[in-house]
Amino acid sequence: MNMADPILAEMSHEMATTRKLLERVPQGKLGWKPHEKSMSLGRLATHIAEIPGWVSGIVDGEGFDVGTSSHTPQTLTTVAELLQMFDRNTRLAAEAVKRQTNDRLLAQWRLTNKGQVIMELPRVGVIRTLLLNHLIHHRGQLSVYLRLQNVPLPKIYGPTADEPM
Repeated sequence: MNMADPILAEMSHEMATTRKLLERVPQGKLGWKPHEKSMSLGRLATHIAEIPGWVSGIVDGEGFDVGTSSHTPQTLTTVAELLQMFDRNTRLAAEAVKRQTNDRLLAQWRLTNKGQVIMELPRVGVIRTLLLNHLIHHRGQLSVYLRLQNVPLPKIYGPTADEPM
């Protein structure tokens, strides 16, 4: 069995659901925050769009050190840019997973902070935790942000008050 196949199926399902939510982000509310300690709606949506872009680094690299990274999160100013980034990152993520062997997916990958190990898992586990679970967590936050803005929510794992069965 090719281990990439179930990963790709799960990614496809979750990315389609995520895109439906991102499509509903109101352009005029990108700066809105539910609380002063919260990310803005635009920053949260952009973070969600960035997450699939991490897959290439997971499958092609040996690890990532957050303490020495010079990564600066992007700031997008339109929903169109947000969807374009999400679509590109989703496509690149699927391409990266497709080219992996089972051995590569089972090989260890390490997340560190200035050399201190935070997490070490097989790449397949990292895709599930740092990509899919992380994305789903923030997608849940986004659904609350959108509800607070009276934006109708799409079906996610079942009906919503806005889209019953």
